[in-house]
Amino acid sequence: MNVGIILRTIAISGLFLAVTITAEAKTKVTSQPFGKMPDGTPVDIYTLSDGAFEARIATYGGVVVSLKAPDRNGKTADVVLGFDDLDGYVTNFNTPANAFFGAIIGRYANRIAHGGFMLDGQKYSLPQNDGQNTLHSGTHGFNNVVWKAKPVANGVELTYLSKDGESGFPGNLSATVRYTLIKGDLRIEYSATTDKDTVVNLTNHSYFNLAGQGDILKNEVTLHASRFTPVDAALIPTGELKPVEGTPFDFRKATAVGARIGADDAQLHLGHGYDHNWVLDSGGGKLVEAAEVYEPSSGRVLKVLTDQPGIQFYTGNFLNGTIKGKGGKPDELRSALCLETQHFPDSPNHPDFPTTELKPGERYHTVTVYSLSTR
Repeated sequence: MNVGIILRTIAISGLFLAVTITAEAKTKVTSQPFGKMPDGTPVDIYTLSDGAFEARIATYGGVVVSLKAPDRNGKTADVVLGFDDLDGYVTNFNTPANAFFGAIIGRYANRIAHGGFMLDGQKYSLPQNDGQNTLHSGTHGFNNVVWKAKPVANGVELTYLSKDGESGFPGNLSATVRYTLIKGDLRIEYSATTDKDTVVNLTNHSYFNLAGQGDILKNEVTLHASRFTPVDAALIPTGELKPVEGTPFDFRKATAVGARIGADDAQLHLGHGYDHNWVLDSGGGKLVEAAEVYEPSSGRVLKVLTDQPGIQFYTGNFLNGTIKGKGGKPDELRSALCLETQHFPDSPNHPDFPTTELKPGERYHTVTVYSLSTR
């Protein structure tokens, strides 16, 4: 049986309010305007609904604007931080306080030391937006562009052409990110091709609060990683793969975030908490469980599956209440955590790290699943 997709546009008073996609897939996908960029470019938001679960994805930055899931008693809450409208994201993403809420991060997620790297004997310079480093590709990364979108079964597919030289990176990079939602599984599939040797490292920067509000210190975290990458004072990896054994970084067994976050540990002092890359025991290459978060009061569970070699665990250390999020409420210190599946930070400057190079004729492809349930 062919999967038929029927587009129905509802116009009221001259305004196109929504597009409803009906298909054989169970997940309902709808689209509506989300506002306009300062230059007038329209932005849409796609809502993916499957039973009690709902994800809303904006074409600006590919942002996961909201992710709703039930608790153990069936009460639904939004479990990601962000803003109520487009202006909130545009304003935040274009200030020094950029928190990258829910966005696609590229071309290169995490930090690149001194805003540059060598590739094929040539030096490439990137915008420095984190001291002397480049963080999440600078001020005009994938979080700060409008992607083209089309509905697909159970979700939405976003595409963007990053032109040669954009943010200092070589090659015309054609990127595709597909979000699908089936019950509690938000699957993110990243693909990219290039016409010139380049580096690429894509992720999503959602901030999770499984209780919906409050701090995340009682969240119990498991990371399937026996090593992590220590950092220097600029939060750049030193190159060492350090065992977690006997350190506050050992989350091989479920441990409350707050259990050791205040320990007198040099790495915790440098990161102001956890803001480090863990080296996954799987080594990457196959889709396996990398992490789990359990929130005791709601019973919500978040499992993170990925085929990437690393995961950045960040505990909202730089949130300080100055950013007003959804409902105008301030986003306070440690009011959310991030689990960013990725290659290691600064890999282009560390030949011993798994390579992030992409060449013409090759296809970058990686999958991450954020799986929500209860217990």
